[in-house]
Amino acid sequence: MELRDIEIFLTLAEELHFGRTAARLHLSQARVSQAVAQQERRIGGVLFDRSNRRQVRLTALGVSLRHDLLPIYAGLRDSLERARRSARGITDRLTVGMMPFNGPGLNRIWDAFRARHPDYELILRHTSFADPFGTLRAGDVDALITWLPVEEPDLTVGPVLFTDPRVLAVSASHELAGLASIPVEALADFAHAGVPGMPELWEDGYLPFRTPRGRTIDRVQSVGHADEIIHLVGTGEIIHPFPAHVTGYWAMRHIRFLPLPDMTPLTYALVWRTEAENDLIRVLARTIEDHSPAEPH
Repeated sequence: MELRDIEIFLTLAEELHFGRTAARLHLSQARVSQAVAQQERRIGGVLFDRSNRRQVRLTALGVSLRHDLLPIYAGLRDSLERARRSARGITDRLTVGMMPFNGPGLNRIWDAFRARHPDYELILRHTSFADPFGTLRAGDVDALITWLPVEEPDLTVGPVLFTDPRVLAVSASHELAGLASIPVEALADFAHAGVPGMPELWEDGYLPFRTPRGRTIDRVQSVGHADEIIHLVGTGEIIHPFPAHVTGYWAMRHIRFLPLPDMTPLTYALVWRTEAENDLIRVLARTIEDHSPAEPH
């Protein structure tokens, strides 16, 4: 079985949908179907139950093959990646998950890291707020830039990058849109979005559950990505606070960003899994310390 065929099989085993698998691998559905059919002919058994037109299921044989192939494929992929990095003079790689939107505004830090250690590859990835600590714990990212407070027993909170004031995003047609600024007590008068499974302390640090006077700030929509939030803001279904730096990256005619002067600013810091701390993370932490606080842009 070719490496590409293994990738197709494992992706379909995860997605359980030919269309999503094809889109994810940038292939046609016909190519995915053909690859799976060839695999089944070579093996002599059915790997996927296709009786449901909308979604497929792994057969017992498919489950067994996936279990056997996953570690082999991961090892091959990692070996090839190490060889590619070595050919470019790269000795190691650090992947950092980004919760804020102002990655370019922090270029002074990234440039300094790369200048100090040209043999290290630094990769920046936007991370969903739905389960960022899970992503960190799974090793999908080596470190995470996120807002505080973070009080997770297995995570280390490192240096601060910046602290940002708050703004409130509302639809241009919303009743608040014409005001010069918004008092934090007004947040209790309108609907907001929440994220299922988000750590309570961390969520409260971003959007409190109660105003200073004790009024409840209701979450009436469940979301998993910032694009969903801004869509709901634009339709007028919710209002939502953001760190002020988003105004330099999101310019939309149908959205107004209004100052929230009495809402606690957000502080962003580097966070990593304590037991996974290594030289690369320590180098990045020192670089941040040397070049922060960085002004968000």
